[in-house]
Amino acid sequence: MIKNIGFIGAGKIGEAIINGIIASEICPPKNIMASDIDENRLNFLKESLGIKVTTQNNEVVKKSEVIVLAVKPKFIKEVVSGISSVIKKDQLIVSVAAGVPTERLEAAGGEGIRVIRVMPNIACVVGESASAICPGKYATGQDEEKAKEIFGACGKVVLIPENLMDAVTGLSGSSPAFIFMIIEALSDGGVHEGLDRKTALRLSAQTVLGAAKMVLETNKHPGELKDMVTSPGGTTIRGIRAMEEHRVRSAMMSAVIEATRQSKELGKK
Repeated sequence: MIKNIGFIGAGKIGEAIINGIIASEICPPKNIMASDIDENRLNFLKESLGIKVTTQNNEVVKKSEVIVLAVKPKFIKEVVSGISSVIKKDQLIVSVAAGVPTERLEAAGGEGIRVIRVMPNIACVVGESASAICPGKYATGQDEEKAKEIFGACGKVVLIPENLMDAVTGLSGSSPAFIFMIIEALSDGGVHEGLDRKTALRLSAQTVLGAAKMVLETNKHPGELKDMVTSPGGTTIRGIRAMEEHRVRSAMMSAVIEATRQSKELGKK
């Protein structure tokens, strides 16, 4: 169990991670503190989750063993520089800011700062995030375990080298939006063929969930699972042909590649 956890930034991702921590009993609500410039947001989290809140980032740092930076990439340097004078060498800084390398965080926070970079995704909200973590120069094995514990409470976690974090951002970080579009498109197809919107949406979302679960639990290649559904001269192969004609596979690859490219650009700013 982690004694005290602080959050700088109390948006949706921060709230989702806090929910996971509380549900998994990693840290009790009374030992969690969050800061934000939006006092209404803070009051909501205080009332709904029972955590402590403040508008002062330094107060969070002073009272936390682990500090999670849940702010947008464009604000990260300013935030880290602002708390650098109160960060101690035995504290762990965890950043979920897309595209921001650990080297930049270490430079802004001061010599010896222990940093773990994490790329979760919006599915934190329902406890099904795909999160990748990578340690900074001064992070310890114990720091890695703490990060795994926190983000494992929100879904699945993998440990990767930092040079692959932009690829993770493009894939699992951005892809929920791509999948939402696919669910919507499948639903539109159902509506076109006569289903009511509510039923079509429920069926399409459950179908995507079930297909994903089969990939994770059977450990079979998606191509093999696809073939299990595809009968000679049947409905599925007809649909697959239409997908190939419209270059769906290429479009999805391009979406991940472009999102990865943008993550790399964010890292340069």
